[in-house]
Amino acid sequence: MGRGITGAGRPGLEKGTRMTDIQSLILDHVRKFHREREQGRGFVPGETPLLPSGAVLDEDDRVALVEAALNLRIAAGSSAEQFEREFARTIGRRKAHLTNSGSSANLLALTALTQAELGERRLRPGDEVVTVAAGFPTTVHPIVQNGLVPVFVDIELGTYNTTPDRVEAAIGPRTRAIMIAHALGNPFPVAEIAALAAERGLFFVEDNCDAVGSTYQGRATGTFGDFSTVSFYPAHHLTFGEGGCVLTDSVRMAKVVESLRDWGRDCWCAPGCSNTCQRRFGQQFGTLPYGYDHKYTFSRIGYNLKTTDLQAALGLSQLAKLPEFGAARRRNWQRLRDGLEGVPWLLLPRATEGSDPSWFGFLLTVLPDAPFDRTAVLTFLESRRIGTRMLFSGNLTRQPAYQGVTYRVAGELTNSDIVTERTFWVGVYPGLTTEMIDYISGSIREFVESRR
Repeated sequence: MGRGITGAGRPGLEKGTRMTDIQSLILDHVRKFHREREQGRGFVPGETPLLPSGAVLDEDDRVALVEAALNLRIAAGSSAEQFEREFARTIGRRKAHLTNSGSSANLLALTALTQAELGERRLRPGDEVVTVAAGFPTTVHPIVQNGLVPVFVDIELGTYNTTPDRVEAAIGPRTRAIMIAHALGNPFPVAEIAALAAERGLFFVEDNCDAVGSTYQGRATGTFGDFSTVSFYPAHHLTFGEGGCVLTDSVRMAKVVESLRDWGRDCWCAPGCSNTCQRRFGQQFGTLPYGYDHKYTFSRIGYNLKTTDLQAALGLSQLAKLPEFGAARRRNWQRLRDGLEGVPWLLLPRATEGSDPSWFGFLLTVLPDAPFDRTAVLTFLESRRIGTRMLFSGNLTRQPAYQGVTYRVAGELTNSDIVTERTFWVGVYPGLTTEMIDYISGSIREFVESRR
């Protein structure tokens, strides 16, 4: 910022002081502030809140945000572009486009499949999209928002994912796409479902919001679909505060996503740039006057779903810690699993065969013969400041928002109903220490033993 500008004539700055020196001084104070703020934070069982999820932010993250703020990088710019390049390379895809949320990423990915570039294959109102009934609702909302019809399939207990046979059985004459999320970091059989989609000529959107860093058959999740999506909400594996991303290997479809994200404009100039195409005032569009400014030509019914450079600066700092975060999630999940082994009346989770999950949470289901219900467990855990969550919407067809929505159910939703009534999860995110994990498993054991 202000390279070469001195403090001469500026109140509070010594004559000759360069703004870059002031910036360094500020950032040194930020690091000191962070260290002092973090000192003395200990775990007190029953008093310290143990959140089921949350951001893990260190002094580098704090510095990254402050530095971006000092440079007044308030719109998408160099940090956003750098993150898109590095994140695409990290996941293993050609193109990545940042958005303001994972939910927006899902909306953009599915809406892109309705666009004219796809010709006769494009999704049209009334077409069906196979999806899972039990999960986060914004995997499904874009289907309805685009005038398409969700086809709900059930999951299996234990992995909490659907199966290829369930998906195949759901495909009907109007089915045109599949859109499924990995359940709490645990991959569904994504290679098989991707192969099924290819065999049947269906589009496949892979919601990877809860599973960044997971692998299936040795391959990273988020690399199997025509599109994959990611969330950077604080609960997720990396955080921007708010944010998301759409990834694809198709350069052509990446341009469609970018246009839809950026108001539906035809122009692809980066913010602050003009005339990248060298024909800004030399083209004909529709019935507009010849030479109408390309920067204000709109070829789609789009949105404004962009992120900011402040958020991307934080994301770049977080991205360097992705392997460390994934290792902590796996370690905490396994410690909980070991600590709860043999506990009666609770179904413990398991990884999908062939997968290595970067876990989002630890799911438990109260078995039907238990002498207690889910509410009793949750009340006990919450009284000990142990945070709990449902498997999001449970059976989405039972949610108020979906009363009156047109959808189809393939088979029974028996397990989705069980999840709605008897399943919950506790945290494994990197902010939880070994002592905290042991307190969680010990508390669950204590509750169950008291009911014998």
